[in-house]
Amino acid sequence: MKNKEINEIIIAIITLGFVSGFIELTQGDLESFGYIVLFGAIIIGINILSKKITASRLDADVQHEVWKMQRFWFNPSDKFNKGIYAGIIIPVFVAIISLGTVRLMTVLTYETRALKRRAAKRFGPYSFTEMTDFHNALVGAAGIISALAITFVTYWIPGTGWETIARMATFYAFFNMIPFSKLDGSQIYFGSRVLWSVLAIITLIFMIYALLLV
Repeated sequence: MKNKEINEIIIAIITLGFVSGFIELTQGDLESFGYIVLFGAIIIGINILSKKITASRLDADVQHEVWKMQRFWFNPSDKFNKGIYAGIIIPVFVAIISLGTVRLMTVLTYETRALKRRAAKRFGPYSFTEMTDFHNALVGAAGIISALAITFVTYWIPGTGWETIARMATFYAFFNMIPFSKLDGSQIYFGSRVLWSVLAIITLIFMIYALLLV
């Protein structure tokens, strides 16, 4: 993992912690806020690890960065010279104007690339020299599934702290399933609409259940 990717991940964790723990932070409950930041780090860490393992199985590498947006309208010329950090600006802005009631967790995106050993393979299911859209979708799906797995496992552990991480993981999966820009949901959708549809239904069920627990 390169230093640039590590720095981007740290920024994403801080942003996620601020968005998820905005209410606790403004109320001065620093202990709860600290736990929320820790939970955010766990969710992002497991999400990234699952993607990297999946990419490795596909003879590829995956790099993560804070979600950036360059085009702001439909015409090709309607774009910023440099991408803006939408993964920081949008979630933080929404958290502030909603006073922490809306926790938008769209902070990270990913990009996969084939490794040299992938090009050396000539037979088998992964005998492509470049990453296909479907294989790229599998990498993104691994991240969504890992977040839902965190929810499923931690939900059964007694204690309010575990309930918090379960809800955070559900929100993280839900918002990242949105097929927009370079978010995970977009990469999954254009790689396999069937896979996206199945994950979207499952994630929606988790989300409804999490909201009912509030």
